Amino acid sequence: MRIARRDEVDEIQEENDAVSLCSLYAASETFGIDTRKIREVLGERDLQRVPMSPTFIAGVVPYRGEVLTTVNLRALLGMEPHAGRCCVLVMEDDDAAERFGLVVDAVGGVVTVSGRMLEANPCTLEARGKWLFGGAYKMESGLMVRLDPQKLSPSRLSETGLFRKSTNGGIDASPDRR
Repeated sequence: MRIARRDEVDEIQEENDAVSLCSLYAASETFGIDTRKIREVLGERDLQRVPMSPTFIAGVVPYRGEVLTTVNLRALLGMEPHAGRCCVLVMEDDDAAERFGLVVDAVGGVVTVSGRMLEANPCTLEARGKWLFGGAYKMESGLMVRLDPQKLSPSRLSETGLFRKSTNGGIDASPDRR
């Protein structure tokens, strides 16, 4: 049996520790999502609004014979709507077997970081941020906030009750309202 040298062990740990993130943007903020959770980047799309839907629902978009519900990242963060066309990422929620779109201002490149660089959310973060964010990475260009893709699905967002305000200022009219 051969025993690995210390530098070989460090290299193996670094490879196992590497996290591949797709960078994306909402306003001037940078976010990252694990690339394994992104099925496809559709790019800029025109969305069809859904009447009486919560503000976080950007609309629906056709996708390979399906109709995808899309979630608006800006709305989740309480930001003003984006003036131009937005990009759509197709995401999959493995636990709920749900496919949905995430609407962002722009998609950047793929960034590989060490999992050890992830810093926990600050304790002063509001409830919405604690729900959406999985920590942050300090990058040369600033912070990259890690989004938790499991919690971005429309069904999970509606279950939390944190994002229920509708586009007309009232309460979400969905039948599962508690």
